[in-house]
Amino acid sequence: MSANQSKKVIYAALVGNSMIAVSKFFAASVTGSSAMLSEGIHSVVDSGNQLLLLWGIRVSNKGPDEKHPFGYGMELYFWTFVVAILIFAIGSGISLYEGFKHLGHPEPLTAPAWNYGVLIFGMVFEGWALSVAYKEFNKMRGDQPLIKAIRHSKDPTVFTVLFEDSAAMLGLIIAFVGVAGSHVFGWHFLDAWASIGIGIVLAVVAIALAIESKGLLIGEGADPETVKSIRACIEEDKDIKAVNELLTMHLSPQDILVNASIDFVDGISAEAVEAAISNFEKQIKAKHPDVKRIFIEAQSISGHIADLEANKTGESA
Repeated sequence: MSANQSKKVIYAALVGNSMIAVSKFFAASVTGSSAMLSEGIHSVVDSGNQLLLLWGIRVSNKGPDEKHPFGYGMELYFWTFVVAILIFAIGSGISLYEGFKHLGHPEPLTAPAWNYGVLIFGMVFEGWALSVAYKEFNKMRGDQPLIKAIRHSKDPTVFTVLFEDSAAMLGLIIAFVGVAGSHVFGWHFLDAWASIGIGIVLAVVAIALAIESKGLLIGEGADPETVKSIRACIEEDKDIKAVNELLTMHLSPQDILVNASIDFVDGISAEAVEAAISNFEKQIKAKHPDVKRIFIEAQSISGHIADLEANKTGESA
């Protein structure tokens, strides 16, 4: 997915969350609902997160320099991890605090119609933002099941917004149940439990997002189909005996690093080796435009195995 498509998803979520946050805080001030206050905090955190993701996209597009020869692509993964921390620490933490505080001293709601109006308004806008994120994510995932696509996705901006918007819709539903229970049945404790429920939802989302972001931040390889295709491009060359090892890593969603140890046919000239490398590099980059850098090590398979054994011995020492 291109950076422009990612920005489209983030801008949609930012517009929706900003408008909803104002309305939620207004309703909370009028009605005294802890669930509505938690939802307002939730929307503010989400809006701040979208700004962080936009910043992450911007700085990740900086070109390489002497200090960072591979560029700044992984900045995006770092800021996504920061977003996960903020959702957990601020969004979930404050929601749980407000819920437990009001649980000990439940209070009746005043002017509950404001809560209903804002919640319905929020569902409309969150539903729109979620539909934009889901539509863009569907373009990226193709025929893969949803969970598998999220696990394999290398663009954290889209699944972050998808997580946030899904949590926001679920939070609005929980808040609606809490407000309705307090208003219709007089179960004022439900409003506090709704705030606690929102906090739990945000905690789960934050943990899931942190797990996905961590994998990208410490270095994830390209998806198996891409690796298989790259290997096939190399093995097709008649001057190559075997691919000893093929390593890939995403430096950003659209920047894949490829390292390969290759055993060339014995007795071929240096010119033939250079020609073979140039040939399969062109093929790989033509099939996979996200592959930006390819590093090749010419090594016999016996030498490669010896190196692996030496490395194992060194690690166990």
